[in-house]
This record gives sequence, C-alpha cells and structure tokens, in this order.
Amino acid sequence: MLSQPRADALARELDVDLDVGICHACLSFVSFALDDGDPSEISRWIRRMTPDLWYDGLAEPALAAVRRACDRGVPDAEAALVDLARKGGRSSVARSIVRRLAEELSRRTRTEVQHLEALARKRPPPAAPGWN
Repeated sequence: MLSQPRADALARELDVDLDVGICHACLSFVSFALDDGDPSEISRWIRRMTPDLWYDGLAEPALAAVRRACDRGVPDAEAALVDLARKGGRSSVARSIVRRLAEELSRRTRTEVQHLEALARKRPPPAAPGWN
C-alpha cells in the first residue's frame, strides 16, 4: 500500500482528465471543502465521495492511466495498480486522484467565475428609463 503523500505524488503524474465522465456535482463537494480549507472536512468529503465517483465512472480511466504510468516507468505506479486492484475506490491512490481532480475543478470554476465577472463589468450601465 502507498502512503498518502506517495499516492498524491503519483496522482499528479497520471493523465486522468477532469472531463473523463465523472459527476462534477459530486466532485464539487470535495472542491468546496478544498476551497474552505478545513483539513478534516477535506478528508471527510474525499473519503465519502471517492467510492461513489470510482463506481460511477472513474475506475476505468484511472486504471488505464495507472497502466500507462507503469509502461512509462513512473515511480510507484506498479504499487498503485496493486492498491487499486485490491481496494478500488477505497484505496489511497483513488482518494489522491479524486483530490487532484477536485483541485482542478476548483481552479476551473474560479477561472470561469472571474471571466464572467469581467464580462459583466464591461457591460454599459443601464440607460435611464424613458417617458412614453
């Protein structure tokens, strides 16, 4: 089994895309906890949501990404594959993948909000109402 820091390092090396087909609404529980910054809440939401995300579509692309990492000789990839085969969505590697994806969702959301705010500021002020 991989320690959480080693699993986190491996997850950063995997090519699992945020738009792989997992539920962003489910992942947002983790990203909101990350945004709030409370370590116990972050851990709680990661542990709570990872098995659901794993079985709802994350398993296949995550396993494929770990296999590709094994082929590239990424450190700890072989151990991660064993961990995922044994524990699936309850493994440290799966939790690390979910955390990384939630961090990415949080960054994307902040960027989109900033873009929308910038667009809203560019609009001209409303005209004074006219008399009919």
